[in-house]
Amino acid sequence: QQNIIILKGVILFYTQFMLDVSGLKCDGVLFSGQVLPSECLSGLMEVAGDPNTSHALTGSIISLLAQFASGGEAKEALHSSYNFTGTLAAIIHCNRTTPEEPLVLQCLNVLQRLTYNVRTLHCASHIHELISFLMQHVQSSNDDIVKACLGLMANLCRHDISVQSHIKSQSNVKAFYRALINFLGHNCLTVVVFALSILSSLTLNEEVGQKLFNAKNIHQTFQLIFNITVNGDGTLTRNYAVDLLVDLLKNPKIADYLTKYKHLSVCLSEVLGLLHSKDPDTASKVMELLVSLCSVPVLRKLVCEMVLRPPAPRLQPGTRKCVQARGSEPSLALVHWVTSPLDGPEQCYMQALSLLAELFEEAIDSSLCSSAQSFVELLLQEVLVLLQSPDSTEGDQLNCPSKKVVSLCISSQVCSEVVLKTLELMSHLRQQMPDMETSFYRILQDQRMVTPLSLALTSNCREHVQVALRILFEAAPLPDFPSAILGDSIAANNAYRQRVGELSIRSSSASEDVSFMGKSFPIMHAEPSGSAYQSIDSLIEKLQNGAKVKDVHMSEIIDVYEQKLSALACKESRLQDLLEAKALALSQADRLIAQYRCQRAQAEAEARKLASLLKDTERKKEDLQTELNDHLLEVERLKSDSQQLLEHNGRLQAVADQHQELKGTYNQLLSRSVEGMLKELQAAHISLTQQAEGLRKTNEGLKLQQERSVTLAELTEKEQQIKGLQNDLRRQEEQIHEMEENISILRKELNKTEQARKDTSIKASSLELQKSQLEAKLEKMEEELSKHSQMIAMIHSLSSSKLKGDATANLSL
Repeated sequence: QQNIIILKGVILFYTQFMLDVSGLKCDGVLFSGQVLPSECLSGLMEVAGDPNTSHALTGSIISLLAQFASGGEAKEALHSSYNFTGTLAAIIHCNRTTPEEPLVLQCLNVLQRLTYNVRTLHCASHIHELISFLMQHVQSSNDDIVKACLGLMANLCRHDISVQSHIKSQSNVKAFYRALINFLGHNCLTVVVFALSILSSLTLNEEVGQKLFNAKNIHQTFQLIFNITVNGDGTLTRNYAVDLLVDLLKNPKIADYLTKYKHLSVCLSEVLGLLHSKDPDTASKVMELLVSLCSVPVLRKLVCEMVLRPPAPRLQPGTRKCVQARGSEPSLALVHWVTSPLDGPEQCYMQALSLLAELFEEAIDSSLCSSAQSFVELLLQEVLVLLQSPDSTEGDQLNCPSKKVVSLCISSQVCSEVVLKTLELMSHLRQQMPDMETSFYRILQDQRMVTPLSLALTSNCREHVQVALRILFEAAPLPDFPSAILGDSIAANNAYRQRVGELSIRSSSASEDVSFMGKSFPIMHAEPSGSAYQSIDSLIEKLQNGAKVKDVHMSEIIDVYEQKLSALACKESRLQDLLEAKALALSQADRLIAQYRCQRAQAEAEARKLASLLKDTERKKEDLQTELNDHLLEVERLKSDSQQLLEHNGRLQAVADQHQELKGTYNQLLSRSVEGMLKELQAAHISLTQQAEGLRKTNEGLKLQQERSVTLAELTEKEQQIKGLQNDLRRQEEQIHEMEENISILRKELNKTEQARKDTSIKASSLELQKSQLEAKLEKMEEELSKHSQMIAMIHSLSSSKLKGDATANLSL
């Protein structure tokens, strides 16, 4: 424990020392790939990522390394070689319960700078935890935490499909979307831009994004972006606003909306005014926006018109003369950035060249040719000035004579190629553009064209020679073409090449005398100092100028020694080149070793993570196995239940069939008996009705006879007959009543039988419904059984692949 405390104290002292000397621009030494700086940085990363390290020490280390995260090779090395992103994410994960700590905010700010325009590996350590932390704390009450979380989330989401998919798969993604939409009304423009950037990355091609960036809202978004770009509260906000518009323009529908934006010309003129800024980063971002606008044909034409078209004349105060506002032309600012010294950011020059290419492609074969002529002439003049007067900073940087000559040769070759390509382009365009032919011939007669032509004519590249010959064919008939100077330059180039060849031959022939010269002049094997060079130069000067050669033999000896000295100088330059090459190879080897160590540490961390994942998978496999066994038992029970239900269903079906047969037999018997009895009763009823009718008629006749008869005896007899007939009629009516009661009883029994038949049919239909339900439940159980069998097969295949992967990992480790 005491050793650890001492070690941390030493690291803290070293960190403080590095903070003191960080202003000396020593990042080239720290990130050179050598062993000691690599070990130092790896140790600092390890101490910073240790949860037991104090927050003060961790903050000091992060402050040191954050100074190198602004850009360039140091930022790339911290991100890729040393996994600084994973270390900061691990620190945030360890302090996730206390997000108000200053260390968490410091890590978030450094991560935002480190991940800007850099793709983060989705498999890096603690990236998922970092994304969850950011989604959780975007609604924090601390504005600094909210701004840092939104900026970092915007960096992670941009152009990273894996991060976008991981965010969309989270359970709280809808609440996250609502929080981002609420931020669109925030009073801080930076927060609004961050929220729009995240929403465009996640929802631009989805329903939420189509509602958010529809035709009604997109014009407000355009106005906001242009206002932030022109009047932003800092470079950071402007960069994110430009990135947002660049991403939105990749959507064809939004690009079409921008072409119809009514304030587009005014906004573009204000954006072009930013090209006059002295900050190269601002100018680079503005040119990036203009290049992105040029990807849309309608917008490219508009940008080309606003850059190449001469500005409208304005009235000068105090006079009535109209003057041109040359100082406000965007083309002059563009020429300034193209021809500025090569000691600024490389991205600025690249964006300027890309914008020039887009403008010239639009200007060719269009009405803007006349407007582009003056701009092309101005650009060519500036390029020729650069070719004629090299930058003085290069001479200060290239003090070593071996490096200065090579650098000048390379730059002159490249500049010559550029000039010749430009002249060839002017040769093709001179018939299409007015006054281009005059400018072309005037440039060809300039004496400064001698150097590019001579270098190209004596070049080893066939294409360069052909281009130079074509241009020479155009320039030779001109009256003021410097043909004599061109011939002298070609002869000088040839003489130089011949001299170099002779020196190489002499150096190879003088290699046999190296041992003799080593014995005679042993100091030549060591690295010559400046005084040694001066003594040799003074000796040669004295021999050439002041010394008097008395005989021929002495002059031959001097020639031999001069040749040997030159051979030794060539040999020394070769050895110096070899030494530099070996030093470069050694530094590359050191860098590879450091990368290997970093990759090994990452591999070990990934192996540990895979081991933990394997344990979790095995535990989940056991849980799934127990759950599968429970499901199998349940399936067996369901099978037995279904079998019992099938047997019961069979019995019910047999009962239903028997009932159906009995019902048919009963219906047949009932219909036969009832029909017969009904027919008999109907016949008896008809006969009795006929008899009653006859008796009635007889009674009426008797009544008539009674009225006509006067004898009492006849009347008495007839009355007795009538009474007997009435008794017979009464008995017949009673028989009819009994028969009707029998018929009603039979009808009631028939109704009861029909009701029993209906009840039996209802019971049969309910049994059929139960049967269908049981069949559906059985099919569902069979589907679950097939799913469980598929899960068992998948688990077996995963377990077999895991075992194979473990064996491979063990062999590799």
